[in-house]
Amino acid sequence: MDPSRVMRVEKAGMAESMQEDLESLARGGFRCRLCHVTVANKPSLDDHLRGKKHQRLESLRSVRQAQELRSVFVSGFSKGTPASELSDYFQAYGEVINVVMDKDKAPQGVYAIVELQDKEVLEKVLAQPHHSLGGQKLRVKPREKKDFKYTQPRKQGSAKREQLSPKKLAQELCQADDVDAQMSLLVQQFEFSEGERRLRDLLVTLFQEVFLEFFPGSAILPFGSSVNGFDVSGCDLDLFLDLEKTKKFQASTKSPAEPLAEDVASPEPDSHSEDSILSDIDLASATTPEVLELVATVLQKCVPGVHHVQVVPNARRPVVKFCHKESGLRGDISIDNKLALRNTRFLQLCTETDERVRPLVYAVRHWAKQQALAGNPFGGGPLLNNYALTLLVLFFLQTRNPPVLPTVARLKELTENEEQTVVDGWDCSFPKDLTRLEPSSNTENLCTLLAEFFHVFGDYNFASCMISLREGQPLPLPGVLESTVGSKLKLGPFNLQDPFELSHNVAANVNEKTALRFQRCCQAAAKYCRSLQYQRKSSKGKIWGLVRLFQPGTAEAETPAATGLVISLPLTLASLPAQTRKQLSQAGNMHQCWFQKVCSSIAFVLKDVLRCDCLEAQEGSEREGEAVTECKQREQQTEADAEQPSSAGHKRSLDEEEADLSSPAPKRLRTDTLSPEGESMTWNCAMWRRVWLGRRRVRRQLRGPQPNSQCAAGSLELEAKVSEAISQQEGEARPTDPLLQFTVHARTGADSSGEQGMRISLCFEPAPEQAAAFQEFFHFLQGFLPRAVEQHVVSAT
Repeated sequence: MDPSRVMRVEKAGMAESMQEDLESLARGGFRCRLCHVTVANKPSLDDHLRGKKHQRLESLRSVRQAQELRSVFVSGFSKGTPASELSDYFQAYGEVINVVMDKDKAPQGVYAIVELQDKEVLEKVLAQPHHSLGGQKLRVKPREKKDFKYTQPRKQGSAKREQLSPKKLAQELCQADDVDAQMSLLVQQFEFSEGERRLRDLLVTLFQEVFLEFFPGSAILPFGSSVNGFDVSGCDLDLFLDLEKTKKFQASTKSPAEPLAEDVASPEPDSHSEDSILSDIDLASATTPEVLELVATVLQKCVPGVHHVQVVPNARRPVVKFCHKESGLRGDISIDNKLALRNTRFLQLCTETDERVRPLVYAVRHWAKQQALAGNPFGGGPLLNNYALTLLVLFFLQTRNPPVLPTVARLKELTENEEQTVVDGWDCSFPKDLTRLEPSSNTENLCTLLAEFFHVFGDYNFASCMISLREGQPLPLPGVLESTVGSKLKLGPFNLQDPFELSHNVAANVNEKTALRFQRCCQAAAKYCRSLQYQRKSSKGKIWGLVRLFQPGTAEAETPAATGLVISLPLTLASLPAQTRKQLSQAGNMHQCWFQKVCSSIAFVLKDVLRCDCLEAQEGSEREGEAVTECKQREQQTEADAEQPSSAGHKRSLDEEEADLSSPAPKRLRTDTLSPEGESMTWNCAMWRRVWLGRRRVRRQLRGPQPNSQCAAGSLELEAKVSEAISQQEGEARPTDPLLQFTVHARTGADSSGEQGMRISLCFEPAPEQAAAFQEFFHFLQGFLPRAVEQHVVSAT
């Protein structure tokens, strides 16, 4: 046939197919039946026909139609017949491209679609009147031709359980019998469905097969939420690519005279050739970014359905991020994260040790997310991550009396010699099974444990100690710094130590504002958990139990105005270096000397750093007496009602209970944490400039591209220059009247950690007419003042 004629016939067929795809609508519009897209006019239609989606679907339809024309429908073979047997049988007539079997859904029995190489092979198969396989007569006929229908790619949501809306979830929880049942229901709602587990297992298997082709002996190992027992439907898939055997195999190929004793997982013969990917890079000497780029290349070009591949070399643990197109599942691959595998197994061990662990962790996580304390979907930021919240719950269970979970140190004592494990220099030893662990004698139910969790951490001094799951107790910061000398341990307002990598503070990203809000929310939640609305199911269909606890904003404590504008300084005696504490003890009254030094630092920060007029009030003055009295009243206010025990014989009226639940009384500072006869000092202050505005921008300008080491970021010298620069920008002339006038009263108080835990509370009292305007400045002081005072105290001793 003339080639030009063939081309004309193909174009005519395409034109006819295009006409079938298009449907004219009223007012000049068009609808594309192939793509299910409606356009308004002819130019828009032309753009659509030239677009990627339409072109891709046309190509896909052509491929499907070609497959139908060279495929046969086969049935009659025995159930359980493998596809390979059918392929071998039809290979006698010509090459077989693919065999697709469906053994469950066909009502008439098992069947298969056999795709052959071309029409000539198809004709040979159909020309044979009788086919048999394994003694069974086969029925072979041309494949039925069906209209091509485009379906949207299946997203991850089709693999996981359908999520309940917040309203529906609240209804389900309210129908439960008690709080324990509510927490169990919460786990069932958020954990993986069987379909999602199967999907992740299949993806791990796929990745393993692909990477074995390029990295002989390598292993893909999942870790994190997918396997640690605290899975959340839709969470990322974290994978670790273990290349240790691959490195040994590569070394053995370079030195064939010295074969390695280790058995490498049967590498392919062509792995030794120059075409192998291992010939492009030396894994033993390559940098982590170089290896990650190689891993990204394999993901992009060789793993079906993977896209949006991105190397993130600057993360704390460099990874390659990816997305599985069909399911929408996101994940990442790391090559230097063996500690994460041990952490994952440790969390698994905790869930296996006690069945109360999982429900409690799920409840705390969801509560923190609803109160905007956790749940940043993009990672980073000042919020708590799920790992930190999980460790916090485990630490709480370690400290119960009797404990629910053993400490990491106790687990190490139960570890046998062959189970001793050291990863990256850190001791990660614990038993592989539960046979050597003694069951916990703690019998508290989930309802009580959750209430106690909020009670414990509602008044916890996170900044002055390090929460240690290894020891099961808070550790003083000087001791932690001495034990991790030379490491990059980052301290902050929230210190929570990784159970194995002791130089890692898993809550180092949390800022002062989030730490303060976490405590306030815990305080409010603890108060709510003492009410009947939390403990008992409502007989009138009202919300109760976890439902109200999870309501956004309702569990957050009162505003600073209602708390008396109190700032608790995180600096304690225990946080000071040992040499400094020794000097203070030699000076006589240790607590008095310490209080004087801290007050001196407070005055320095207010006067020299923030350019605030600050005059110490005369001892015994009327103003000081009023400040002391008012501050004490604010700290002790409204606690008596909340602390009253509810006896079995005492019945509250319905009106009283409803009023208490609808408007929960604010919780003040605990009176037992303050020393009634402690040291005190008062300053009368005045602010003339808005030095709290625009500090970040001015700080960047002063530091420049190459910051001076003597004016490092966050130093008091730099902060003083920032305040001076802002004052000059507002004008050289001093205003007639100050912007703000307020009184600061400092008092010592005893922390729960004992004698070495003395700390200071600052009570701010603005001028009555400036209460509203003072809020902005106070919000700045909440984050700035504790950090600056601590820095000055440490540097001055």
